[in-house]
Amino acid sequence: MRLTQLELTDFRNIAGAGFAPDERLTVLCGANGQGKTNLLEAVWLLTGGKSFRAGKDSELIRRGQPFAVLKAAFESGGRPQTLRLTVGDKNGPRPGRQASLNGAAPVRAAEVAGIFTAVVFEPDHLRLVKDGPAGRRRFLDAALCQCRPAHVGQLRRYHRVLAQKNALLKAYEITPGAALLLDTFNAALAESGGAVMAQRAAFLEKLAPLAAAYYAELSHGAERLCLRYCPCAEAGADAAAALAAKLETVRAAELRAGFALTGPHREDIEITLDGAPGRVYGSQGQQRSAVLAMKLAEADVLAEWLGDAPVLLLDDVLSELDEERQAYLLNHIGGRQTIVTTCDSAAFTRTSGRLVTVQAGAITERA
Repeated sequence: MRLTQLELTDFRNIAGAGFAPDERLTVLCGANGQGKTNLLEAVWLLTGGKSFRAGKDSELIRRGQPFAVLKAAFESGGRPQTLRLTVGDKNGPRPGRQASLNGAAPVRAAEVAGIFTAVVFEPDHLRLVKDGPAGRRRFLDAALCQCRPAHVGQLRRYHRVLAQKNALLKAYEITPGAALLLDTFNAALAESGGAVMAQRAAFLEKLAPLAAAYYAELSHGAERLCLRYCPCAEAGADAAAALAAKLETVRAAELRAGFALTGPHREDIEITLDGAPGRVYGSQGQQRSAVLAMKLAEADVLAEWLGDAPVLLLDDVLSELDEERQAYLLNHIGGRQTIVTTCDSAAFTRTSGRLVTVQAGAITERA
């Protein structure tokens, strides 16, 4: 996977700008607040996923403008392709984010998931270790939506039925035929939820040893990283049957509680360093290294499953890493196209990458 050209119009603080990333390493340099992360965000949006930053899609549009346009040229499997993404186009067939691949009719952005693939690291991803399980579930699902597009549909079906089940449980006593309805909802949840669990388990089975190996090299063996999937039921080949059985065992408890108590929406990934919870005992640098290891491993799994290495997007990646960990990372981001942001390009002077200056939303390539 290689991005060859990116052009932006009225995106965030960028009125109009474009650049051609290096096929290996591009370093976006500039002070804070100039638009470096906005460029990474634009590349990420080409995947069809939501922004990795909090906020609404309307915040992606430059203030005072009706919509934003992102145009990209890229190569996938040696084949040149184009992608046009419009955010908030009121004149389009539907509001929101619309994508047009190779000049075809616009579709919802999510429908192009898996065409252009990327892996992003940004400082808020430290929450993967520090915060609750919701972020770790999103990490798994975001990766799977790129390499297993059917995962998107299974997630949507699961959460749609989950909302219906929760509404039923709240009004169970006054709903005619409530028991039969609950049976129907549980059967649907077992089918879609089992598929979600099986994919999560398969992905983490590939990811965990790769992440452990990356962390061991980043830390020079000082600590051992371990990732363990904590499913709500057995997540193997019979995940749907296992989830159906689990739903039956908690039925009475759910009726008392008035909401769903188990399912993929309650799962987690356990992250430990030398057997201790990374959230509690890991330093800021150790937590950052753990997330970097997970992201590098994610890129490897996507490359294996898709047969094409994703673009690697690294925002302020060297902060709070000691010199040895910085040196390791800089020596191991080769082999895939990488775009990095930094306030100080000094650490990258030993690389052969392209340096690009970003100032007030304007892009200047250094000689």
